[in-house]
Amino acid sequence: MNIGRLADDNIRRFGEYDFLYYEGRWHTNVAMNRIANKLGNALKNMGIKKGDRVGIQLLNCPQLMQSFFATFKIGAILVPINPSLRVAELAYIYQDAGLSALISNINYLDNIKAARKEAPNLKEVIMIGDPVPGDMLSFDKVIEQASENLVIEETENDDTAVMIYTAGTTGNPKGVMLTHYNWYTHVTGYYDLVLLDSWGMTAKGSLREQDGGQAKSSDKEGEVFGVSRNRISLITLPLFHGYGVFALNLEFMTGGKLVMISRWDPVEAMNSIQQYKVTEFRGVPTMYIQLLNHPDAAKYDLSSLKTCICGSAPMPLEVARSWKQKYGLDIWEGYGLSEATTVNCGNAAGRRPPKYGSIGKCYQKFNSIKIFDEKDRELPVGQTGEIVIKGPGVMKGYWNKPAETAEAIRNGWLHTGDIGYADEDDYIFITDRKKDMIIRGGENIFPREIENILYKHPAVLEAGVIGIPDPVYGEVVKAFVVLKSAGGATEEDLMNFCQEQLPKYKRPKAIKLMDALPKSAVGKILRRELRKLD
Repeated sequence: MNIGRLADDNIRRFGEYDFLYYEGRWHTNVAMNRIANKLGNALKNMGIKKGDRVGIQLLNCPQLMQSFFATFKIGAILVPINPSLRVAELAYIYQDAGLSALISNINYLDNIKAARKEAPNLKEVIMIGDPVPGDMLSFDKVIEQASENLVIEETENDDTAVMIYTAGTTGNPKGVMLTHYNWYTHVTGYYDLVLLDSWGMTAKGSLREQDGGQAKSSDKEGEVFGVSRNRISLITLPLFHGYGVFALNLEFMTGGKLVMISRWDPVEAMNSIQQYKVTEFRGVPTMYIQLLNHPDAAKYDLSSLKTCICGSAPMPLEVARSWKQKYGLDIWEGYGLSEATTVNCGNAAGRRPPKYGSIGKCYQKFNSIKIFDEKDRELPVGQTGEIVIKGPGVMKGYWNKPAETAEAIRNGWLHTGDIGYADEDDYIFITDRKKDMIIRGGENIFPREIENILYKHPAVLEAGVIGIPDPVYGEVVKAFVVLKSAGGATEEDLMNFCQEQLPKYKRPKAIKLMDALPKSAVGKILRRELRKLD
């Protein structure tokens, strides 16, 4: 199978329609596929072949989507890259992946030039914008000169389709190899167990039956269950993460529409929801917090929203409750990681209320999620241990890192490094990252619990908690807090609040007020950066 066939299959099943809105215009599915085919042929003409690595270093834009599917269709391996990485980080990925080609924007020209010196295999660089240096190629020109008749490369299920570099908390990032089959089971599992549950349509009517080759009407009533095509999703998260591959595959499969903004902006997001009647919003907690607390929020009509999904970081309970109170919508929290094809479980929206605080159930087809102890033994309901995953969603391995792959995947089980428990209904609750757990005098403290308490304070906008060294207890709790407005509370106020809400051993020893908290490209609070501030 080749996951790139989803684009062609989309056209066969749904015909031509407005697929993507970006910066003032709609792009049809046919036009997007035509450019992807042209780019695929251009890459082939440059000598890029099956198994070669192609880097895509772009913010959200139509060309990013076209580049993704061009790469899939020719059997090359897609390597999405965060454009904001520093030169040293870019050089490492270029070199480690052995990129043969790179597609980017002239806005990043200086960094690309510097990083390219460390990547001898990188022969072709295709740039969007003008002017393009003489040793690089113009995206528009290579598209203009290429044929749109592309022969899709045959790939095996186990062939690598995407290589996502995980953020390295220690050492360099690792390339996570995900296959065409990983992505197929991923998107079909989401379709079957999430979209059918939340967007299902039932159509009833008389059946027509075959009787000896003759069609005849029947008085029987039949029922067909499917997914409405009235879904319009707002794309605000950066597509250079695994989420981007998921989002594109899903919409090509279901015939949905996308409204895309190049980078997160709460005003632009609210305006897009109102103007284009967006029905589905996927974000991280920071995005929901900013929308809830924006001074102009009341000016925008968000009533078209039907589904709100959160991932990437734990959703504070108070934020979810405030969203429900303000907009009448639940936030459906989910969970995933690159090593398991990005989306693994969630609260299936629509027919059942979510369990607040839970990341939901496993919904990838044939995957299994369990809780293991430190000796890789399954734990019973309610007991806390490491979350492990097994099934077709699990990565092929880390690129050129067999030892790290063997450590992460043991007896077929992917060890996520996340700590949690399952309840009697198989809903998973994450308590925290294994490496983020604070051990104070032998007592285990999970930062998320302290953060959820701080979010209850009416003056708190955001909170991040870490452990800091202590000569007596080994570690104690320190919190970093951003207020909704300056002067809304003092550090002493927050300390007193925690004293009322938490047992003594869990109370922060120190609280620091901040103007902003360090975040990843998707808006996830980075505890490793908070540790550097201490």
